[in-house]
Amino acid sequence: MGKFLIFLYGIISYVIFFVTFLYLIAFVGNFDMLPYVTKTIDSGQPGPIGTSLMINIGLISLFALTHSIMARPWFKKQWTKIVPAASERSTYVLVSSLCLIALYVYWQPMPDIVWQIDNSTWILILWAGLLLGFGIVLISTFLINHFELFGLQQIYNNLKGAEMPNVKFVQPLFYKLVRHPLYFGFIIAFWSTPTMSVGHFLFASLMTAQILIAIPHEERDLENHLGEEYKSYMQRIPMLLPFMKMPK
Repeated sequence: MGKFLIFLYGIISYVIFFVTFLYLIAFVGNFDMLPYVTKTIDSGQPGPIGTSLMINIGLISLFALTHSIMARPWFKKQWTKIVPAASERSTYVLVSSLCLIALYVYWQPMPDIVWQIDNSTWILILWAGLLLGFGIVLISTFLINHFELFGLQQIYNNLKGAEMPNVKFVQPLFYKLVRHPLYFGFIIAFWSTPTMSVGHFLFASLMTAQILIAIPHEERDLENHLGEEYKSYMQRIPMLLPFMKMPK
């Protein structure tokens, strides 16, 4: 694959990711009043509960497995024998986005209510929590290296014939409070809703479980790559809850 085609592929993958991320906010928040939002977590005609449960678990499992497996070093080592190394991250971003799009399309609503908040102050707090959570996610990507995280730096350097710089361990802003602010933001966003349906509860529970399962694997990879510097960071900074030490 030529350098320009790799660059174009990476740009397209990033655009698909960014649109998919923005749609996730509308999907989880049930913002079906927004333009181009045709499906949300609670919209649509409910089907049999057993069928809906199996489909929804399957959709989240598909996303979780691809997202986790493709991030592991052993998979990358084999994968880059098939795809150019410069496009490996873009492919990861694209596959994850396509799995989320499949989730949006095929998600089965389960509208029975788990909780309903009627107090106007708490409703505002919960909607603010949803937007704050997604805001933390987006800001956290820029605090480290948004462009490397989503494959743009790799395709640009490849186009220019430049080497990727060595990864430097940094601890900006949120990363001084928790080791995984990106995941922390997602958890806040997924659980912040004044009306929690069974489907939303299932989504938030399984996504949170996926995060908790993925973190030890991710930290093991980081510790292997960064050594004592990251090991010391793990001992000093809580994993997910600010100001509260948790086992690594």
